[in-house]
Amino acid sequence: MQIIAVANQKGGCGKTTTAVNLSTYLAINGKKTLLVDLDPQGSSTRHLGINELDKTMYDVLMHNLDIRTLIMNTMVPGLDIAPTNNFLNKAELELATKLTARESVLWPKLRALDGYDYILIDTPPTLGFLTLNALVASDMVLIPIQTQFFAVMGLSMILDLLQLIKDDLGYVIKKKYLLTIYDSRTKMSKEVVAQVRESLGEDVFKTIIPNNIRLAEAPSYGRPISIHDPDSPGAFAYEELAKEVMSL
Repeated sequence: MQIIAVANQKGGCGKTTTAVNLSTYLAINGKKTLLVDLDPQGSSTRHLGINELDKTMYDVLMHNLDIRTLIMNTMVPGLDIAPTNNFLNKAELELATKLTARESVLWPKLRALDGYDYILIDTPPTLGFLTLNALVASDMVLIPIQTQFFAVMGLSMILDLLQLIKDDLGYVIKKKYLLTIYDSRTKMSKEVVAQVRESLGEDVFKTIIPNNIRLAEAPSYGRPISIHDPDSPGAFAYEELAKEVMSL
């Protein structure tokens, strides 16, 4: 079982889009996959058409609810989700007041699961205790980078956090980078791609996620791109990304 956190403190970089659609295509390729929604906005949960919840990841983290009782099937065969909503905001505050092990509440809950090939965690667009828990629980962090100038500049914050996790907690997390929202018509997008590949080398996925209207509108229909428009450029890109992830 491999656990992958999809994380970046910058909003609008395609984090939730990547978490949902990569999970989807891993499942389509025969990999039993769990998507954990650890973002209080609940974007991954709503993206998969789930709106009414009795229990959420807040109960798993703060009330010791067995995560297996929370997990739901989705419209994609082989893909399950541990859903959430904005009540999870309380967990961020409560984790901050814990005196011990506040960075590793999630880790044992995920490691106790069996039967999954992949677990993907969608994280908040912040570097607080929820994101810290996701990173500590993961084998790898996938960092989406929007192909714009300021997106590259913002990388240092999450890299500093990963270094802190390594130095202070002893966790070494593999890093992979995904170029997203790419517009081949603009010089800026091309320059960012070249700069990122030169700086980060083989840690950057070969697949580039295009700026695709069908990807952008799919969440409003409560469907992943594989169902909303499987023949779109965005669908092809996430299918290729899933193959890259499976080859790691």
